[in-house]
Amino acid sequence: MLEVVAAFARWFQLAANLIILGSCIFLVIAGKEKQTYSAQWVEKLERLFPKLAISIVIGLVVTLATTIGQVTGDISKLLQAQVWFDFIKDTRTGQIWAGHLVSAVLLTLFVAYLRKNEKARGRYLFCALIATVPLIADAMVSHSAAEGMTISNVMPYALHIILAGVWLGGLPALLLLKYEYVTLIKSKKSSFLDVQILNRFSSMALPVMLLIVLTGVIVGDHIFDDHYAALVATPYGWLLSAKILLLCIILAIAASVRSYWLPLFASSKDGFETKKNAAGMRKWVRIEFLLAVVLLFIATIIANNATPAKYALIDDWPFPFRFSIVATWNMENVAVQVWCGLAIAALALIVLYLGRTANWSLKRLIAISAVLVISGLAVALPPLTIEAYPETYLKPPVPYDAVSISYGAELYAEHCVDCHGPQGRGNGIKARTLSTVLPDMLTEPHTVEHTPGDFYYWISYGMKDTDMPGYADQLSEEDRWDLVNYVYGLSRGYQARILSPEIIPNRKNIHPPVFAYTTYDGTSGVLQDYRGKQSVLLVIFSWPESNKRIVQLKQNYANLKAENLAILAVPEQTLTPDELLEVTEDLPFPLVVDGAHEIVQSYALSRRTMNRADLLGRGSIPDHMEFLIDRDGYLRARWIPLAEETGWRNIELLIKQVELLNNETRAVVAASEFIK
Repeated sequence: MLEVVAAFARWFQLAANLIILGSCIFLVIAGKEKQTYSAQWVEKLERLFPKLAISIVIGLVVTLATTIGQVTGDISKLLQAQVWFDFIKDTRTGQIWAGHLVSAVLLTLFVAYLRKNEKARGRYLFCALIATVPLIADAMVSHSAAEGMTISNVMPYALHIILAGVWLGGLPALLLLKYEYVTLIKSKKSSFLDVQILNRFSSMALPVMLLIVLTGVIVGDHIFDDHYAALVATPYGWLLSAKILLLCIILAIAASVRSYWLPLFASSKDGFETKKNAAGMRKWVRIEFLLAVVLLFIATIIANNATPAKYALIDDWPFPFRFSIVATWNMENVAVQVWCGLAIAALALIVLYLGRTANWSLKRLIAISAVLVISGLAVALPPLTIEAYPETYLKPPVPYDAVSISYGAELYAEHCVDCHGPQGRGNGIKARTLSTVLPDMLTEPHTVEHTPGDFYYWISYGMKDTDMPGYADQLSEEDRWDLVNYVYGLSRGYQARILSPEIIPNRKNIHPPVFAYTTYDGTSGVLQDYRGKQSVLLVIFSWPESNKRIVQLKQNYANLKAENLAILAVPEQTLTPDELLEVTEDLPFPLVVDGAHEIVQSYALSRRTMNRADLLGRGSIPDHMEFLIDRDGYLRARWIPLAEETGWRNIELLIKQVELLNNETRAVVAASEFIK
């Protein structure tokens, strides 16, 4: 019940805020003429402002009350002022709410001042600017802001909602203006000044609507984060689809008003025509406004209540297919067919232009255009489809970590190596006896073209029309996800061959396995402990082969630490007590003992370089490997002495890379701890 009340309160205060903003912008574009601001529709509009401003304040108070009720689980605590004070003081939501409320109160005071003083264009503009402040505060508690309070996260949503206010909020002013003509309060013929105002608003509304769509796409892309399947398989996606459908209807109505009703009204020759055309225009604008209010309610639920698409679970994909450009584009004739289909769909735009020029009827214009669009999609989309399964978009419950990958390697050696080969290249000892050609899961982009859920399904139930059996009866669910993690580790490791001892600035695309560890002095930790704090140099070494390098790192540790670099040393083999004493003597950085085997096994998958492919047989693990992981958890550079003799043996080169990482300012989402 509280969620419902909260949703209505947010919607109520947001709608009031948008109407004040849009109405003020409408009055600004109305012009400088004093007679405009003395019109009766302006007086009626201004009488609404104080009520709307107070509605914002009331809506905010109800929103905070429901939030506190949800957090505490006890509605009776709403009567305790200390509970309110503590929530506002101790939570980011409360602090933003306080700023939101202050801005709403300031807006209320200003509209009260506006009512009692001389009307002027500049004052309406200033009022509109004040009205944007609560909207920016609203953007700061949206799903976009939850990803991080950065300009790149908050600004697109703030612009989206402000632009929505410029359009939606102007509609009530337009309705009030038209009402005077419908009731014949105005002169019998349409006023040239009013026609000018309507033309200005209409001309402004078109680019505003385009910007609303653009910012909406940016916000949506951020929220979906490539999980576009959620658009048709989650509540968030269904709500967004409904919002998009409503927006399309609204755009069609707006286009009709602009191209049909407004010219009719402007060219009215007598009182009867004026009233008739004003009534028709007002009817469709009223429908547009009502649909916009419904759209706003859906948007409010999406922004504050629905689980964001990238976090929503798709436990059961409802379709036997999905679209994948990556998996299909290089197939024969796919590109040609897709481009042909898009060309057919694009003809609809030409038809719209030519049809309007030739004065076709609206029904004919829409029908022909719709047929072209549907036909084009029917040609373009089928080639992009591949088979999908109920588990296709299932999110892995097992983290992409060193333990899972290491155990997955053991399971692979036991159940898969005979067919798929020791390195996953499809060249196992049984491969030649099979009726189907096995894929190369190492060097080919197999994991890029398919989802983790696809692999989980194949491992569980086998592959149709192939020799691939299912292992659901032999392996637990967690074991099967460990196998999936290992397969992805193989592929990601091979893709990491592009790494070198020098980073590529702002290129963060390799997600290394996370891991937990215990050091020789009993300290425990996880790789994620360094997120947002320090870059990490992961040193995987052999003893005594790596003795000189360890000594070099000891000697230069003060300089490396000064660059805010953490070092974790991981032995490839279990050290004897004597070796442990040798290695740890005067060692200023942690030496991992518990968890070392899993770390070595998982990071050894990234041992290949551009000039050392290591594709034959079982492959071999170099005696020494070093990996540089940035503060966001991405693998950025690597040095393997076996392949690149000099590299970070030159400590200055290593320090330079760390400096480059420290100077990066582009905000990105931290590396995922799960494959996706």
